[in-house]
Amino acid sequence: MRMILFSSRQYDSDTFTEANAAHGYELHFQESHLDSETAILAHGYEVVCPFVNDTLDAATLERLHAGGTRMIALRSAGFNHVDLAAAERLGMLVARVPAYSPHAVAEHAVGLILALNRRLPRAVARTREGDFSLHGLLGFDLHGKTVGVIGTGIIGRVFGRIMAGFGMQVLAHDPGTPAADLLALGARYVPLDTLLAESDVVSLHCPLLPATYHLIDGAALAKMKRGAMLINTGRGGLVEANALVGALKDGQLGHLGLDVYEEEGGIFFEDHSNLPLQDDVLARLLMFPNVIVTAHQGFFTREAMSEIARTTLDNIAAWHAGTPRNAVHAAA
Repeated sequence: MRMILFSSRQYDSDTFTEANAAHGYELHFQESHLDSETAILAHGYEVVCPFVNDTLDAATLERLHAGGTRMIALRSAGFNHVDLAAAERLGMLVARVPAYSPHAVAEHAVGLILALNRRLPRAVARTREGDFSLHGLLGFDLHGKTVGVIGTGIIGRVFGRIMAGFGMQVLAHDPGTPAADLLALGARYVPLDTLLAESDVVSLHCPLLPATYHLIDGAALAKMKRGAMLINTGRGGLVEANALVGALKDGQLGHLGLDVYEEEGGIFFEDHSNLPLQDDVLARLLMFPNVIVTAHQGFFTREAMSEIARTTLDNIAAWHAGTPRNAVHAAA
């Protein structure tokens, strides 16, 4: 079995090579992003393994199929970058990694909250320059405040449990069945507008679907408690990036922590330090002292990377054995 991994880095090579000891597949690691132009690199590979910022539209999938690819083995939980209808039309199975380390992403969201609240980047920069004053570093107790969790899947539940441990009141919003573990901790499931209006911190943990695209837009930001904190470690498209600048400028949004960004493709996972940033909105966001942007690293722990590699390769083995698992399909 031959597989090619696009958008791969040394850490992908290390973890997949180690996990592959149990399978013995022929792995090829390609640093290039996958799109309709680079799909030719996958010619002769039965399995293609893309990452979150690769483009798997109809044109790309058709070229992959013509080259012999029959399975798309995502090494991510999200699949909004894949044209699932086109994949099904071509008879190509798409499988994902539904859960790797929910603790990794949830704990990263908590880290953003703590760093923003206590102004840790600013504090560290000042003490390195010999400034040990406290002016401008005033934070607030999380204990007794309200956190809104939008999306209570595996990651959202882990995040909610952590925040309940800080002594926060947890409000949750999810179209599915309320999570019993959060309810046991005193969480309340409420309409989205109620969550936005009552939460001191709002954290996004839902998938990017047509129904959640720009879930947080200008109107939603206006409904939030003035000065509240917004955290997004889910998908960039959940938040309308253009609306953030105005909300930050007028103080409606008090703090912003992003690990994902709507237009992160071509920016995140690359070193652009020697070039001017071409995304004007992102450049403006990075100028605010109450904004922290990390480059989609929430998943990036040793445990999560190992689990991603293991599950991806197990998905391939299951498909090859005729018992596919973790498959995703186009909406009916």
